[in-house]
Amino acid sequence: MMKSLSAALAIGLSATAFTAPAHADKPPVYTGFASKTAVQGHDPVAYFTEGRPVKGQKKFSTEYQGATFRFASQENLDTFLADPQKYAPQYGGYCAWAVSQGYTAKGDADHWKIVDGKLYLNYNKKIQEDWEQDQASYIVQADTNWPEVLK
Repeated sequence: MMKSLSAALAIGLSATAFTAPAHADKPPVYTGFASKTAVQGHDPVAYFTEGRPVKGQKKFSTEYQGATFRFASQENLDTFLADPQKYAPQYGGYCAWAVSQGYTAKGDADHWKIVDGKLYLNYNKKIQEDWEQDQASYIVQADTNWPEVLK
């Protein structure tokens, strides 16, 4: 019974995956599959104030654009609340290089850069290195593609 239920479920999920409407929107903030937490639980303000990723705490959190953002301190939470667009990662925390290429991929909190006062995340070290080779052009292209890549 369990095998047939598993098989039926697998077939049903496969059929659903292939029949999902092409216009299904992705969330505006990347949070992964099992979480609603942005920036993998890191404090977005800390990138600007500490110059590095710092894990946030549940007790210092807020909802923004459908995702939970965590902060290392009440001060950082208050700073974010005063101007969330200034501190939230660009392109909802999706990989900046991927958005420049016309699609989305996860942004990794450990692969980041602040450019002109904006926080950008990339998929991994290799992608970040590629992105940094011509980041100005990639940012222009990603700005053009965003938010259409969510559709």
